[in-house]
Formats: sequence, C-alpha cells, structure tokens
Amino acid sequence: MNIHDLSPQEGARRKTKRLGRGTGSGLGKTSGKGHKGQKARSGGGVRPGFEGGQMPLIRRLPKVGFTNIFKKVYNIVNVGALNVFDDDTVVTVDLLKEKGIIKKIEPYGLKVLGDGELIKKLTVQAAKFSAKAKEIIEKAGGKAEVV
Repeated sequence: MNIHDLSPQEGARRKTKRLGRGTGSGLGKTSGKGHKGQKARSGGGVRPGFEGGQMPLIRRLPKVGFTNIFKKVYNIVNVGALNVFDDDTVVTVDLLKEKGIIKKIEPYGLKVLGDGELIKKLTVQAAKFSAKAKEIIEKAGGKAEVV
C-alpha cells in the first residue's frame, strides 16, 4: 500500500482538504497553520499533558497506594442471593454467571459468605465458604462442596 493508493471510504461525501494550492483556495501560503510558532512547524504541537515546561499536574500530585500483585481475587456471593435457584440444584460459578448474579468469573473462583437466609436445599460448589455460610447451607438441608 502506498500513499497514492489511498482513497476515501465508500460512501464518504466530504471532499479532501487540499492544502497549499494557491491563495484562491483559502488554504494556500501557510496552509491553515497561521504564522510561525511551534504549531506551524513540521511535526508541530505538544504531547497531551504538556504544560509549556511548567511541572505537569500529574507530577505535582503525590503518589498514592500500591497494587498488591499477589492478591487473590474471588467472586463473592452471599447465601441470600442463592434463593433464586430451585431445590436440589447444583450451584456452580458458571450457573451464577448464566443467571446474572455475577458479571465475570474471577481467577480464584467463588467464595460464599453468610449474609441472608437460605430457604432452598442446594448443593453449592465453591472455592471457599465462610463458617456461617456453610452452617446456613447445611441447616437448609443442602451441601457445601469445596472445589
């Protein structure tokens, strides 16, 4: 592909801006760049965030916090949210995503916490359970399986 092979996309209506083709075109002489200065030069203009040599805002503000690269990220679901399933259902991460209870499946899987009540008899498969969640699931007649 060469520059002379380029053409507007099919269906385009706007004419190309022809710069430096005489004063009659309205875009001759300085080609719409005005007179002199950084913006008139070849490759002219400044990068985003440049403040004319003044210390940029992003460098004036202090650094805050850090990201722990060893953090284990789980999908967290409370037992109260599991009442949408029918009795004797095997609840997995994929099923929760399908139902729209969780948005995406996190790398370390599912963690079930004990907030809310459970009135259905379910088999819940998860990577982790809180002690209260396990107690609530078993009290309702279900099973808490660690996967």
